[in-house]
Amino acid sequence: MKNIFLTVVIALFTLTLAEGQTKLTAVAEKTTLDWLGEKVTGQHTGTVKLQSGWLTMKENKIVGGEFVIDMASIKDSEGNARLEGHLKSDDFFGVEKNPVSKLVLKSSESFDKGSAVVKAELTIKGVTNPVEFKAAVQKKDDGMYFFSNIVIDRTKYNVRYGSGTFFDNLGDKTIYDEFKLKVALVVK
Repeated sequence: MKNIFLTVVIALFTLTLAEGQTKLTAVAEKTTLDWLGEKVTGQHTGTVKLQSGWLTMKENKIVGGEFVIDMASIKDSEGNARLEGHLKSDDFFGVEKNPVSKLVLKSSESFDKGSAVVKAELTIKGVTNPVEFKAAVQKKDDGMYFFSNIVIDRTKYNVRYGSGTFFDNLGDKTIYDEFKLKVALVVK
């Protein structure tokens, strides 16, 4: 009898905690992740694919979530195989040892006015750091769309190749520490 009572209490407690929360699953094939890396003499752009992900919302705020990025899918927009290979090497993202990166959502402000600041933790090459970014949301018939531009300091994740912060006399070979990730996330 005690086991049945305890089971009912736990079930009610769980339902109370989950009340008002909505879990949304990422639509990976509709989501786009475009990157931009800049250097003294120019820039490179490309894409990387979302492997999977979800987020939970309550009272128009993000209360949790996790997104897995397939680092082996990194592409240069000009199709430069040499650059793609270098980005996958240990000089940059070490894809063989670290095939995925993760973005774990912790919280957000309210999206009542269509946008909010999101707090998260980003893991690249096994190194995790807090990140904060502004996201805008649009509700459409086929799901919710979140748009964001995330600026990431690659050196915080031991991606130091060509960094003027860590190496002297690079001159026009210097690659800027920050890269940008333009996100168009679709969830249902």
